[in-house]
Amino acid sequence: MLRLQEIALAEAKVPHLAGITLDFRPVQMTTLLGRTGAGKTTLLRVIAGMAMPDKGRITLDGTDWSRLPPWKRPVAMVTQQSINYPHLSVLDNVAFPLTRAGVSREAARAQAEAMLVRVGLGAMTGRHPVALSGGQQQRVAIARALVKRAPVLLMDEPFVNLDYKLREGLREELAELLRKEAGTVAIYASTDPREALQMGDAIVLMAEGRALQSGRPRQVFAAPATLAVAAVVNDPPINLLPAEVSGGQLRLVSLGNEPIPGPDLPAGRYTLGLRAEDVRTGGDLPARVVLTEVSGSETVTHLEAGSQSLVMLERAVKTHNLGSRFGLHLDLSRALIFDAQGLRLTPEPAHG
Repeated sequence: MLRLQEIALAEAKVPHLAGITLDFRPVQMTTLLGRTGAGKTTLLRVIAGMAMPDKGRITLDGTDWSRLPPWKRPVAMVTQQSINYPHLSVLDNVAFPLTRAGVSREAARAQAEAMLVRVGLGAMTGRHPVALSGGQQQRVAIARALVKRAPVLLMDEPFVNLDYKLREGLREELAELLRKEAGTVAIYASTDPREALQMGDAIVLMAEGRALQSGRPRQVFAAPATLAVAAVVNDPPINLLPAEVSGGQLRLVSLGNEPIPGPDLPAGRYTLGLRAEDVRTGGDLPARVVLTEVSGSETVTHLEAGSQSLVMLERAVKTHNLGSRFGLHLDLSRALIFDAQGLRLTPEPAHG
């Protein structure tokens, strides 16, 4: 097990990591999910030894890594850019870390060839990287990382520069490959909530250098502990509706202030979190279309209702003209309720 204890790092007095304590277990993929600047890459660099924390401790199966230089840490890393050696063939690119570690050229090439078959490049061993597509080049980089059989594998948004369909296929292939790598601690950093939820066996939500919540992906998605977690883990963004409770009635401040049925809550201010899929057409709330985006077979529509901005997700291709108006239904029975400090109060209702 890879264990991080109170890892902190600051540059020019600006904190990049603020007391991160996490355990990463082998034979599972852990995804680090957070927006750009959340600290994901910095955390991977600290694990790899490319950045030294100001304080904290890193251990792998009890061995202290805290002050080991990167070349003494058994880590393999795949980054956003598929960094391959242009003068070497695909086969020799993958064999390179083995020959550098003292494995004979024949044995290294045999292991590299077997790994290239596993990543679907068995027919391209003699080519050079310039003759490969972007997806194939990234497969070479992944094969080179996996062939090292390092106990820790770090992946920093390895598919972010590839097109949507290619990303989908490679994510599934990589997840399947890693489940066969017994004993490997695999950590995958992403800014894409859907990718993180699909890929990982465990997930860590990060923001501003902190680990906000961790657990099984679907559990964290269903029950975000705070508003900050709900904002990071939902794509499209979750709708946040300011609410007030007084005299036993709940009012949505930005939507006309009409009292609505709600849970029994003390008087005060709250925020309702309503996922985009729980906003639907065909209701009584008048709304105006601000923007429509079609992605694959889904449509995301940005709307204005009263003084509230809303996002609606439809599982079909729809055409909503800019400025057009129609009625919305908000399924508030599925809303999450957060208190004034941003802590979730209610259990997550069942989603079918």
